[in-house]
Amino acid sequence: MFKLFKKKEVFEPLNKDNSEITSLGEGKLIPIESVSDPMFAEKMLGDSIAFAFSGREVTIFAPVNGTLSVMFPTGHAFGITTDDGIEVLVHIGIDTVNSKGAGFKILNKKQGDHVAAGDPIVTVNVNALKEKYDMSTMLIITNPNEKNVTLVREGDVTRESVIGKIE
Repeated sequence: MFKLFKKKEVFEPLNKDNSEITSLGEGKLIPIESVSDPMFAEKMLGDSIAFAFSGREVTIFAPVNGTLSVMFPTGHAFGITTDDGIEVLVHIGIDTVNSKGAGFKILNKKQGDHVAAGDPIVTVNVNALKEKYDMSTMLIITNPNEKNVTLVREGDVTRESVIGKIE
């Protein structure tokens, strides 16, 4: 009836020992090579995986524990640096920077904040954006910092799904 009384959803942190990478949300892993931007498809920024999300509005979650080292004001991308120095970039959609933030809502997070795997970072109005943009969402390991990072390449995922290991 009134949004004032709407119960706020609480999310528990997922990765307690920093050895896992968790899903960005509920969707499907798709081959990175199928993404329409060669920068991502050819892994020019680092080892990558891609997600396809459906639904009107999708919440994108932190995949690792660390510091929100980059938070684009448009909400279309963010980076996290783990305590071990691994750098992860999440890029939501292709060319979505051109939306100038329309369709994205940053969720009480700012650059420099500590985040835990499973923390909600941004909501995306996929229905509105998919009319103009490829909404493939990439998770890129831009700097593995001499760690062995392995990523799952396909399958259906939920927020709790482990999609990578850090050794």
